[in-house]
Amino acid sequence: MRQIIAMGGGGFSMEPDNPLIDQYILKQANKTRPKICFIPTASGDADSYIEKFYNFFNQQDCEPSHLSLFKPHTRNLEAFVLQQDIIYVGGGNTKNLLVLWKEWGLDQLLKTAWDQGIVLAGLSAGSICWYEQGVTDSYGDKLEPLEALGFLLGSHCPHYDGEAERRPTYRQFVEQGTLQPGIAADDGAAVHYIDQDIKKVVSSRLAAKAYRVFKGGEEELVVEYLGE
Repeated sequence: MRQIIAMGGGGFSMEPDNPLIDQYILKQANKTRPKICFIPTASGDADSYIEKFYNFFNQQDCEPSHLSLFKPHTRNLEAFVLQQDIIYVGGGNTKNLLVLWKEWGLDQLLKTAWDQGIVLAGLSAGSICWYEQGVTDSYGDKLEPLEALGFLLGSHCPHYDGEAERRPTYRQFVEQGTLQPGIAADDGAAVHYIDQDIKKVVSSRLAAKAYRVFKGGEEELVVEYLGE
């Protein structure tokens, strides 16, 4: 079963006191102590980001690790990646993430991991990357379209409610045909795919939503709040 969980925002880095989405991700591996690997490429492997990952996941019932492309701890990336149960990709510069992954062959390794049933997850750059296209601020101070990996069909916009320009810019790109129709997710919302199909949308915040965006408008998706 091929799974991707694309988060509009949230998780340990944005909601350190709200574990709902990250705990949901851990459950999808269906393992007693899943191995979860953080890939912080988009942040330039920022030490503070890696530290936040371990601060959270060391308190969970799992085996956390991370993969740095700036200071790789192994030459055999394939063996390391394919022994994981979950790959969790952080936010940052999506363009840089894609360039480095392709140079290292990590894009193909992640496709193999997905095909083998390893859960892929991530937020912001770590959610855009799985789609064919996305809207990104990677190039500077304005939002622009970006071609991504294409594991999931269509386009994607994270932070739909978290940044003022995201919604109007994404809607405009889709309306003009600059981007394909796709899925937008608020901070605190996560879209869970099985193969190419949306299994469900979950949230760590009561108000967080996700949308199917197309020429002419958008349709709100049913969201399951993970809290009580």
